[in-house]
Amino acid sequence: MLVRKHLDVAASQEMPGVMKREVINADDGAPNFCMRVFELEPGASTPFHTHPWEHEVYLLGGTGVAVSEKGETPISRDSVIFVPVDEKHCFKNTGKDTMRFICVIPY
Repeated sequence: MLVRKHLDVAASQEMPGVMKREVINADDGAPNFCMRVFELEPGASTPFHTHPWEHEVYLLGGTGVAVSEKGETPISRDSVIFVPVDEKHCFKNTGKDTMRFICVIPY
């Protein structure tokens, strides 16, 4: 069993205002999924993108919108989001505080 604090994992800057920590991945012995924690500064956004895998997201704090080709849906603390395979999407921080969320993806 592995137990640690997410802040003990080094962060990488994905783009201005967007930090990512891979808190559990294959290096930890996880054979199927990667758990990541993202932090978006106010006004920051992940890129509008698609990929051939699903992922699940849990918003830990902050406010923003989940964006798809169908539009924007407001999200806030404790929101859960399922992004299906090949759905174009991004997450934007529309609030005044850092938006932090967990994102789980398969390998």
